[in-house]
Amino acid sequence: MAISAEDVKKLREQTGAGMLASKNALDEAKGDIDKAKAILNEAGFAAATKRADRETAEGLVQSYIHHNQRVGALVEVNCETDFVARTDDFKELVAAIALQIGGAQPKYVSIEDLPADSDEDPKEVVLLEQPYLRDESKTVADLVREAISRTGENIRIKRFARFELGAK
Repeated sequence: MAISAEDVKKLREQTGAGMLASKNALDEAKGDIDKAKAILNEAGFAAATKRADRETAEGLVQSYIHHNQRVGALVEVNCETDFVARTDDFKELVAAIALQIGGAQPKYVSIEDLPADSDEDPKEVVLLEQPYLRDESKTVADLVREAISRTGENIRIKRFARFELGAK
C-alpha cells in the first residue's frame, strides 16, 4: 500500500514525530493512522528508556498562578541542553506541568517518592501517575515521554511546590 504525503503530514502534526519516523510507522501499520500512533508511542517509550540515565543539568523553572490568585505552583523541569530548554516545545511542556500541579494537587513527583507505608492512590498524589488534565487518556509521564521523543533528550521533573491560600 502506498502511503500518501498527506497521511505522513497528518501523522506528524498529531504526534510531533519526524517525517521518516512517521512514514515508517505508517508503512508498518499498513496506512492505519491509529496503529501508526501506537507504534510511534512505543518507539518514544523505548527512546525515553534509553535516555533515562543521561544527566539533566539544564531546564526551566515555571510558575502557574490561578486566575483567582488563590492557588500557585512552581516547578523545576530539567533537560540535557540549554538549546532544548529554550524551545517552544519544552516551554509548553513545563507550563503544562505547572498547570497540572496547580489543578491536580499532587504531593510527590514519582512513585519512588511515595512513602512505602502510604495508602494513598498514586494516581491522585503522584504527579507522573496522574491523568493529564487536558487529555485524561494520557498521564503526565506520557506527556514527558512524548517530549523526550520529540526533543531527543532526557527530561526530568526535579521538584515542585504548590501553594493555596488557607491550606495547611
